Amino acid sequence: MINTQQANSLPSPSSEPSPQRSQQDIRAHNQALILSAAEEEFVLQGYRGATMQGIADRAGLPKANIHYYFKNKQNLYKAVLRSIIEEWNDGLVTMTVDSDPKAVIEKFVRTKLRQAFANPNRHKLFALEVISGAPHLQEFMSTTMQEWALDKAQVMKTWHEQGKITIADPLQLLILIWATTQRYAEFETEIVGLLQKEAYDQQDETRAADFLVPFILRGCGLE
Repeated sequence: MINTQQANSLPSPSSEPSPQRSQQDIRAHNQALILSAAEEEFVLQGYRGATMQGIADRAGLPKANIHYYFKNKQNLYKAVLRSIIEEWNDGLVTMTVDSDPKAVIEKFVRTKLRQAFANPNRHKLFALEVISGAPHLQEFMSTTMQEWALDKAQVMKTWHEQGKITIADPLQLLILIWATTQRYAEFETEIVGLLQKEAYDQQDETRAADFLVPFILRGCGLE
């Protein structure tokens, strides 16, 4: 997975290679720049409105470089979606029937909030793709995502049967967590306006977590 957060820490793509900077480093750096620029372009322009030239301009690279690494817009769009999914998968909590439900659910809510506040564009792009019918994510949603959700739902169903949580419909709980945490990213403009701010700050994430975590835990009978 390409770590787009590395982009600010690496030298400019136009700088000359050095013994300390291999061709592999340069490739990773340029790909990170392109993915970050493409993410923003797709969010602002949509898939149809986004252009390879627009992405190149945002990345500060020649258009030919974009084609060299990703061939065409569809490949680049799929690469952006894949990087988003990989980041989210890295942050998924592990749970078994022997796990502490309160600790697992709290960690899951806080992780989803952290991801929403840290990379709102990623949630917006994912939402736009799903709203349009998920033409590029059908396989992921019908396999990986569904398998993960059903597996976690089964664990929580067992917790319910063991009397550890009061939620009898765990899929609804997962949907609730996704809806409440991801809204802070997908509707960033609306919420920032309601808060009478120009942008989120760390206090806003803390405020959201301090409200949502106990609220959801109470709903699960985990006060």
